[in-house]
Amino acid sequence: MQVELKNITKTFGPVRANDDITLTVEGGTIQGLLGENGAGKSTLMKVLSGFISSDSGELLLNKQSVQLVSPQDAIAHGVGMLHQDPLDFPPMRLLSNFLVGCEGMGLDTKSAEIAFRDLCTQFNFSLDPNAFVNEITVGERQQLEIIRLLWRGVDTLILDEPTTGISAPQKVLLFATLKKLAETGKSIIFVSHKLEDVEELCDNVAVLRQGKLVAEMVRPFDIEALVTSMFGQVMTTSERPSVPLGKSLLQLENLAVTDYRMTMHDVTATVQAGEVIGVAGLEGSGQRLLMQACAGLLRPKSGTITIDSQNLTGKTYPSYAAAGVAFMPADRMEEGLVEGLTIAEHVVLARRLRQKKHERARLIAWDDANAAASADIAEFNIKGRPESTVESLSGGNQQRTLLALLPDQLRLLIMEHPTRGLDVESAQYIWGKLLARREDGTAIMFSSADLDEIFQYSDRIWVCFDGQIIADISTSETTIEALGYLIGGKKL
Repeated sequence: MQVELKNITKTFGPVRANDDITLTVEGGTIQGLLGENGAGKSTLMKVLSGFISSDSGELLLNKQSVQLVSPQDAIAHGVGMLHQDPLDFPPMRLLSNFLVGCEGMGLDTKSAEIAFRDLCTQFNFSLDPNAFVNEITVGERQQLEIIRLLWRGVDTLILDEPTTGISAPQKVLLFATLKKLAETGKSIIFVSHKLEDVEELCDNVAVLRQGKLVAEMVRPFDIEALVTSMFGQVMTTSERPSVPLGKSLLQLENLAVTDYRMTMHDVTATVQAGEVIGVAGLEGSGQRLLMQACAGLLRPKSGTITIDSQNLTGKTYPSYAAAGVAFMPADRMEEGLVEGLTIAEHVVLARRLRQKKHERARLIAWDDANAAASADIAEFNIKGRPESTVESLSGGNQQRTLLALLPDQLRLLIMEHPTRGLDVESAQYIWGKLLARREDGTAIMFSSADLDEIFQYSDRIWVCFDGQIIADISTSETTIEALGYLIGGKKL
């Protein structure tokens, strides 16, 4: 299917998210759409997918002008979008989510389950149709939406940062599938800030900056020119500052923690003050269980957790928070932020949660709250205003907001995918602020699907596989290639 966007303009108050954008995507091609956070990529694709309406401009599908008034309408015209944060119903089973919006196709659950399993086999996705959505990972929720859209028969498939929550093997299979789909005449629009993904996959690429289309290029790509188009300058790799490590801060002794799917067991490890620990592993290898236990969000089945000489085993999350522990989840809107609340309201809420009950004022000083929110917006370069609701922000700006809400003084900061959805410049900026915390003795534990990120910022790496830490290795003593083998369960 040929897709044409002509003179698309979309504003949100004083912000011009899309400014007179014209772009054509031919059927049978994979079109990359690059840009830093807040450049207007997601807004443009939401216009194309019927999620929002443009203020002006025209959409054409196979040369025919169309008005897409809803996502359901867009799918009926053959356009489907996988959003950066999957749109689903967590209390429902995967198969029920698979069937959502399919009234016209009938509700033959037996046939739907066969199609579900066939698509999972094709993608090598390990999804149980009878599991509940709130029992699976963010990456698995993305996989569910991909197979649902394909089952609905879309001819134009839009993917917004699809490689963020999936493993490296899943990415290889996904790319192979997208290439096959393009060979059948489908048009694929691949929205990303990852240059290496676009370079590997796409036939053409368009670059947005500050709401404008600033560059288009066909393969082979001039990567330096693309970077300059995205950021207005050539990016250089930042140096990782060295910080002397302090005393032992976190001690885990024979720790075992479990949920309904698996058990993380026999964990004995330490973390020093100022140390950065990267937790690597395929989705579902146990790293999330381990990190939730270290943050007081899951009670261990056995073993002990000691932080700053305090035995916190079995204590609640507020007890861990009082000891200087903070947790930043991967799922921004489900676990980190509150839909409907503004940035200023989040600032107030975060401050009150850190105060003891007798310290909390009965009335909220909104002038002070707005001033504090404005300061956070400036410091973390958030593209928004104090009165902006968090769901109106781009994914990257939601991530910046989460980081801005962290307490100033911490002993242990635990993060799942801290730069998920951030462009290169934003990721470097955020890591600069995170690493600066080590000078005050803050230890950092983080997980990431990006091996380069783990390798670049970690002092040591814990490799999780099948519910165990199978390697505790200094970054200086390994390579990314060796790390890949370990993640696959192959001990060196």
